[in-house]
Amino acid sequence: MDNQNYNQLQHNEVTVGEWFVTMLIMLIPIVNIIMMFVWAFGSGTQPSKANYFKAALIFLLIAIILQVIFFVIFGAAMFAGLSSYGY
Repeated sequence: MDNQNYNQLQHNEVTVGEWFVTMLIMLIPIVNIIMMFVWAFGSGTQPSKANYFKAALIFLLIAIILQVIFFVIFGAAMFAGLSSYGY
């Protein structure tokens, strides 16, 4: 790897300070979801950070789908159990 490519790689890295601010922002409700989309699909975001938040959004979507499935299954089972007692 020549010196120019090495310097370009160093310039594209996300610093510890940037990750620290990112984590602080992710602690704020509702803002965190909005910022996930901004960082995942924004043009000014570094590629490693954008890829991380694209993966995080996919993971969040999978978690929401699983929650809905479990809610439907267990909600139906609970409703069926209550209806057998005459409620």
